[in-house]
Amino acid sequence: MLLQKMKVLLDDPVSYTLESHLVSDEKEIIPMNNLIGKTIRMHFDGKMQCTSCGKEKKIFAQGFCYSCFTDAPESSPCIIKPELCEGHLNKGRDIEWEQRNHVQPHIVYLAVASGLKVGVTRATQVPTRWIDQGATYCIKVAETPYRQLAGEIEVALKNVFKDKTNWRKMLKNEIGDYDLEEEKWQIEELLPAELAAYMTEDDDITEIHYPVLDFPDKVKSIGFDKQPLIEGQLLGIKGQYLLLDGDRVLNIRKHTGYHVGIDVG
Repeated sequence: MLLQKMKVLLDDPVSYTLESHLVSDEKEIIPMNNLIGKTIRMHFDGKMQCTSCGKEKKIFAQGFCYSCFTDAPESSPCIIKPELCEGHLNKGRDIEWEQRNHVQPHIVYLAVASGLKVGVTRATQVPTRWIDQGATYCIKVAETPYRQLAGEIEVALKNVFKDKTNWRKMLKNEIGDYDLEEEKWQIEELLPAELAAYMTEDDDITEIHYPVLDFPDKVKSIGFDKQPLIEGQLLGIKGQYLLLDGDRVLNIRKHTGYHVGIDVG
């Protein structure tokens, strides 16, 4: 199957599904929660397929070949830095794509995956984005009509809050203790009035539980580039990582576009 980011559903615990669409006309679906506690075997056959153009080409980054990485709207610089987005100005790599995806309501949020971080996502991506990051607690801070404004708020808060997750601590389930509602309303004093006006009154805290039997004591990252055959007992899933025995972790999202066979022992 062609690896892609696992689909998620907020449940108790989170429900994970691995799906493949591009390798063949048939759709492969694997309910990953059902495999937890079992021995799985994954073999990379050496083939890669760009998830944008669909061609069998070496993956450069994020599931894209080099050409699509430099040209596709899904890999625009404003994906990483929302403050650079120009979709609301009718600019971008693909104006129609920008209108559908970036000139839409966006959420600025606080999340605790290990420490406290600030982030931005399209409103329709809540809570998917939070789950993909392995967050345990999340709260909405502001809602804006388009991406660039949300990016401005995030930039204004970066001196106080981190914007990246310590993925090793996240996978070891080392979670800091924070009062998210209190942290949120301290933000109001940090923002200029024109940005503070977008803060939301929604103070609900989303708590997320992951299907994990045992968290690693140490984190040993593994991947198909160096190890085409990966097998072992699946002990859990958090974020977009498979947690295997021996403290090994496999980032599924990092291997988007890889052709991998999966067997259950």
